[in-house]
Formats: sequence, structure tokens, C-alpha cells
Amino acid sequence: MSDVAGKTVVITGASRGIGEASARLFANQGANVVLLARSESAINAISAEIGDAALAIACDVSSYADMEKAVQTACERYGKIDVLINNAGVIEPISHLATADPAEWAKAIDINLTGVFNGMRAVLPAMIKAKSGTILTISSGAAHNAIEAWSHYCSSKAGAAMLTRMAHLENAAYGLRCMGLSPGTVATQMQKEIKTSGINAVSQLDWDIHIPAEWPAQTLLWMCGTDADAWLGEEISLRDESIRARVGLS
Repeated sequence: MSDVAGKTVVITGASRGIGEASARLFANQGANVVLLARSESAINAISAEIGDAALAIACDVSSYADMEKAVQTACERYGKIDVLINNAGVIEPISHLATADPAEWAKAIDINLTGVFNGMRAVLPAMIKAKSGTILTISSGAAHNAIEAWSHYCSSKAGAAMLTRMAHLENAAYGLRCMGLSPGTVATQMQKEIKTSGINAVSQLDWDIHIPAEWPAQTLLWMCGTDADAWLGEEISLRDESIRARVGLS
């Protein structure tokens, strides 16, 4: 498993699910973790449980000013940022194109896509200067497949996947490592929202088919090491049994 001891890891959407599980795991492995989310009370509570190795910063990833300030605060506290995990994302409102609320649709794009750009834009200059850094973005099978009533989610995840490819194309020469992770269906609040919608095949899946949030967290940790370098600029899928074996999941 990757050696992240002493490194600083910024995690968006850290108030629950994959983000929270990642914050706890990376801190347990000796990293400094910076928890970003709109839910200040939730990340404060998680940070307090983790201890001195954690810093909670209320942040709306759709606001570049928020993201830039959070990165500056993290650098002031820990010196530099070694890893950015773009995890923040929303699935609601689930609706068909013909009835989608334009403002809410755009808001989802702002979080799921512009939020990824904002994170990358905020950390890239310092990483390029240091010629070191890892940027990991949570992707989805929805980035590559049309799913009923998920036009906002599919479109934003497809865009985020392309941002990962762009980040690699432009910055690999500086020593930066950029990859995506498609975790499959995970037992999180998002899956509860999907289940409640009752729309499309994903909402019909049995709950016990979803993997625990700790699996993507452990995979993200593995992706920080050189064993994952074969996927630089690409996307790792946890549906792939060979990947699960390499990470040590069962």
C-alpha cells in the first residue's frame, strides 16, 4: 500500500461516504487530511475525531474563490498539498430532460464538473512548481453510458473524465500524476437518493450489491503509489476483479 505518511491530502465532499472514509483511512496511514464540504458541522465532527492530523474547511467546490481560499489555508497549515481527491458530487435532482429544472440542472454541473476544474486549478500551479503531486477524481460508469433521468450526472461525469485526461496531457511532463476512479455502486447516501427515485435500473438494485465506501477509499490510497502508474491519465474501475485483487479487496 502507498506510503502517504507526512503528506497532505485535500478531499472534497469529505462530510460523508467515500470522502469521509478516505479522510479516516489516509489519516490512519499518517497523512495530514484537509476535509472540504459545505456541511461545516459534519466535517468539524469528523476532524475532531481524527485529531491534529485533520483540518476542516467549509467550502463550496462550485465557487473558485472558496476552493482557492481552502487551498491557501491548507498550505499555510501544512506547507504544501501532495494529493487532491476530487470527490464532491451530487445526483439530485433526478429528472427527465423534458421536465428538468434548468437552474437545478446547472447547479449539479457546477458541483460535479466545475467543482473538479476548480480543485485542479487551485492546486496545479504549486504542484507544477514543485514538480510533484497527485490528482485523483471520482468518476462513474455514468461518464460513459447514458442513464435515464441522469442527464446532469452523466454529462458532468463525462466532462470530469475528460478533465482528468487533460490534466495528464498538460502536466505529466512536470511529474504530476492524474487519474480517475470509477468505483461502481457504493453504499452511500447517494445510492439512497437513487433508490428513492425509482427511476432506471440502478434504482432497482438490491442494497447488498453495493460495495462499502471503504473500498474506494482503499483504492484511492493505492492509486497514490507507483503500482497504479499504468493508469496515469486514465480511469481505474473497481468493477474490474483484477484491480480489486491488486488493491487487496474482497
